[in-house]
Parts: sequence; structure tokens; C-alpha cells
Amino acid sequence: MTTSELRGVAVEPRPNIKMPRKPHMRKAKHAAQNSIGTNSSRNAQRHYERYLALARAEALKGDRIAAENYFQHAEHYLRSMHENGAAAPSGGRS
Repeated sequence: MTTSELRGVAVEPRPNIKMPRKPHMRKAKHAAQNSIGTNSSRNAQRHYERYLALARAEALKGDRIAAENYFQHAEHYLRSMHENGAAAPSGGRS
């Protein structure tokens, strides 16, 4: 005796119906997985350039500690770009 029959409620088994897969869903998922690498390298490059500009601005203001902090952030994104295989933009730390 099942637990639902013990409660006084008869439950009929559900038919095992499988819905057909839609082929366009698989293609969209595959395409999204392939584009992840390019988006992350673009984002890394954007962040690299942003932190490099912030570091240079702080250096011009005379705040060497803040500039070094931003240079370290920029270096992190430079490493990310190299890991992703993206070309590093010209103009490094001087």
C-alpha cells in the first residue's frame, strides 16, 4: 500500500510522455558556449584599458599608491587576456 492510498486519495500513475527536443535549442546553446571566450577577452581588454587609464591619471595627480593599485588591476586583466589568447593592446606601463 502506498502513502497516497493510506491517506485515502487514489493516485493514478502519470503516463511517461517525452516531449520531442527542439533542434534549434541545441544550436543556440552551442553557439552561446562558443562566444563565451570572445566576450571574456573583450571584457578583459576593456577592463585592462580602463585600469591603465585610471593608473595614469592617479600618477599624474601624484598619488603613487593609488596608481600602483590600478596598475596591479590592469596587470591582472593583461594576464587574463594572455590566457584567453587575445592580443594585448599596445602601450604598457612605463
